[in-house]
Amino acid sequence: MPDQNQEILSIIIIGGLLALGLILFVVLILFIYQKRQHAHEKELVALKEEYDQGLLRSQLEIQEKTLKTIGQELHDNIGQLLSVVKLSLSNLAIDQSHLAFESIQNAKEILNKAIVDLSHLTKSLHSDRISHIGLRSAIEFEIEAIRKTGLVAIDLVKTGTEKEEQLDSQKSIFLFRMFQEVLNNALKHSKATQINIGIDFSANDIFTLSIKDNGVGFNVAEKQNKPSSSGGVGLKSMINRAKLIGAKFLINSEEGNGTNVTIVLPLIVG
Repeated sequence: MPDQNQEILSIIIIGGLLALGLILFVVLILFIYQKRQHAHEKELVALKEEYDQGLLRSQLEIQEKTLKTIGQELHDNIGQLLSVVKLSLSNLAIDQSHLAFESIQNAKEILNKAIVDLSHLTKSLHSDRISHIGLRSAIEFEIEAIRKTGLVAIDLVKTGTEKEEQLDSQKSIFLFRMFQEVLNNALKHSKATQINIGIDFSANDIFTLSIKDNGVGFNVAEKQNKPSSSGGVGLKSMINRAKLIGAKFLINSEEGNGTNVTIVLPLIVG
């Protein structure tokens, strides 16, 4: 009888161990499955992000090529046509006593302004020029063109610009396009009378570009979530541009209190 009890106890122990082993095996299989599923989901997210970034980069490259082509066409065709008209007016043998003299002089002044404005436009559209002269000079050129219009008072503060060489040409182009977009939005929509721009290369190998206006401001969340074409498409485009080059695009605005945009980019990756 004791032997039989001992045998039953052994069977119970062995059965318990087998059951425990089976449970541990099932738990291990579930753990491995969940781990693989999680890794697979992360891989899918990474692939989607890579695809989205590749698609966005292609779109931006096409956009840059289009802007470059437009700039070249404006310079070669419209620019030359305006120059021919200017030359024709200059060759008119009309003295100051002629009735048309003043009108021709006014036309020549308007034509000169149109040629200068066209030159500014074609230069700002040409990405090769941005790469050649650098981001700071491109921004300065754009600011000077706006100052001449008299539309708004605009100030620029620069610090640590000797470190600009750490900024490669592709990032310079992306940053300049974001700057143009922010500035264009301020001029079109903000009703601002003052715009303050800051360029800072100095702090811990971090580049900072800030654009602040004293305009009417807007609701940022509402603009970002607006589905219409008049909504936050430009804003989302700038955020995506910043993401592609590893920058942060920060925007702070309130209705009635102006808008402050800050773009922060590490100059050294590693």
